[in-house]
Amino acid sequence: YVLLAATGMRVSEALALEARHFINSGRTIVVEQQVDKDRPRIVNFLKSDASWRQIELHPDVADYLRKFVIGKSGLILHTKHGTPYLYGNLAEDWLDQRFAKLGRYEAGMGWHSFKRFRNSWLRAPAQRCQEDLRKFWLAHKPKDMGELYSALKEDLPTRLAEAERVGYGFVLPREVVPNVPRKGL
Repeated sequence: YVLLAATGMRVSEALALEARHFINSGRTIVVEQQVDKDRPRIVNFLKSDASWRQIELHPDVADYLRKFVIGKSGLILHTKHGTPYLYGNLAEDWLDQRFAKLGRYEAGMGWHSFKRFRNSWLRAPAQRCQEDLRKFWLAHKPKDMGELYSALKEDLPTRLAEAERVGYGFVLPREVVPNVPRKGL
């Protein structure tokens, strides 16, 4: 939950993250692969050209995730057999049930609700994230020449400062959960 809500990543991208994708002391996540929709395998293509990106994290979120990733190699989220989770199965067996208990279930919205949350948080008046960076982090394609020519996405110090300034919009759990819960928990 923390990873998805703090980054706005697609679940297919998050489930394909490896320890090597956390760079800059864990402050930046490199997005370059995803889990195949129908098979538990990693593929080296993404939904769109804009999906190839780096996402900066608030220092508190980076510290939280660093505790989860530390000592791991390969996939950070995986089944007991070391294969990637299929996000459709996770939604059916786990996420949808939790949303239903909270009275928040909406067909087809499960994983995407985290991306919508992040987008809303970054657009809120209190945060007013720089638009070029919001679109870059959320993998939204530039729509005009100003967005296309903007060099903000190449300015790491600016991206790190903006991630810290805008925050993340929720309370971090006190403890790091070791892996995705199994069905029935």
